[in-house]
Amino acid sequence: MTIDEEIFYGLLLALAGFLFSMFLTPIYTHFAYKYHFWKKQKKTTVDGKALPVMTKLHAHKFKRAFPTMAGLVGVIAITLVTWIFNLDRGQTWLPLVGFLGGSFVGVVDDSINIFGSGRGAAGLRGPVKFLMITAVAVALGWFFAVKLGWTAILVPFAGSLEVGTIGMIIVFAFAVVATSNAVNISDGLDGLSGGLALISYGAFGVIALFQGNVQLFGFCMTVAGWLLSYIWFNVPPARFMMGDTGSFALGAGLGVVAMMTNSFLLLPVIGLPFVIEAGSSLIQLASKKFLHRKIFISAPLHHHLEAKGWGEAKIVMRFWIIAGVCAILGVYLATAGGAI
Repeated sequence: MTIDEEIFYGLLLALAGFLFSMFLTPIYTHFAYKYHFWKKQKKTTVDGKALPVMTKLHAHKFKRAFPTMAGLVGVIAITLVTWIFNLDRGQTWLPLVGFLGGSFVGVVDDSINIFGSGRGAAGLRGPVKFLMITAVAVALGWFFAVKLGWTAILVPFAGSLEVGTIGMIIVFAFAVVATSNAVNISDGLDGLSGGLALISYGAFGVIALFQGNVQLFGFCMTVAGWLLSYIWFNVPPARFMMGDTGSFALGAGLGVVAMMTNSFLLLPVIGLPFVIEAGSSLIQLASKKFLHRKIFISAPLHHHLEAKGWGEAKIVMRFWIIAGVCAILGVYLATAGGAI
């Protein structure tokens, strides 16, 4: 295919992902309201402490019926579009399985949140989720290193660094686990994580296209198509939440795509807003544990800004702008640094 045909192919897949998601959304909405897929507000931290600031900030959202687990729409749409039109063992099998593996962890967590009762109704405990997504990541890393034969990572401007099979499995697992948790942490304001993920997938899609990985480019565009549909319904005031089903799927898939494009070291650049969000939560936990005080009014950073008086739309759009700048920088570094 010529470059024009490759771009057209990716845009068709994006359109398919968008239209199929738009078709599925009313079906999801019907069942979400009929069977009460209501999101229970999180009121405690991972260490069991109260969250008075965030509880107060988001109390208005939970005064109405607020469905979660809308990520199911994207999981179904992306799986079917990829399976029918874009399945390739070397390029799309692994990111699709990563997407499904992440969504499985999220579905379990969201189901407990929706249908559970008592103290455990908020969802899976943090260590359990971590172990589950780590198991998924290690399995994917094994396939990547052993079956696809990747044993080196690209260091921009310096060339390939051989890390061996075991080293690659570790690097791959770290990329998937870190990105999954970072996207999940960022899913706290209407449209925030969806927009950030859309920009990140778009950037890696461009890198894949110029590498000649047309099917991988098509996968990224399919995800982008779903995210455009999701954001349509999720701009303030959100109609529903993607839940862990969507955020873990997006994070796992993004980590896989970064590894498939040999751009592991560009992931923190393109996904810098995710790094900042996850980092702010980590800093807050460490400070509370070791210094016995908080650095932020509430973590992650978007809640801190919210507590400082920033409106949701202002926070979300400025994070989107930062993500756009980071995406442009990441694509440039991929071009100049040898990834393309």
